Amino acid sequence: MSDHTTIPPADQSFNGNRKLVRPSLVGRMLRRPHTRQEEPLSNAATQEQHPGESSHAEAFYFQKQIQQKTDMVIILDDGERLEGQIEWYDRSAIKFCTTSRQRMLIYKSSVKYIYKASEVPTSTLL
Repeated sequence: MSDHTTIPPADQSFNGNRKLVRPSLVGRMLRRPHTRQEEPLSNAATQEQHPGESSHAEAFYFQKQIQQKTDMVIILDDGERLEGQIEWYDRSAIKFCTTSRQRMLIYKSSVKYIYKASEVPTSTLL
């Protein structure tokens, strides 16, 4: 009762045709205009940064106010004044909970300025 099983060699174990499919990079390179003449990584440190993304100061400020649950005042472009706490933010919006517990999503583009409720603004813009 010996079991004689033979294992086929590795090159004969697959009974089908395999074809390596690679996209044609030549066609893509011809369609894309070359605007840079230097090496792509040669001046990575000197690339221009987009306005508003040059530092992480805004993110740090918002995170600190969210963690401390600081009462904030938001003045919108139309002059409306909102008081409450920042719950969440992203690149283009702020989730704000007013003192009357209303939650709203405010686009940053509609914000004139933001300050802490405990700080009285020194300007006469209000």
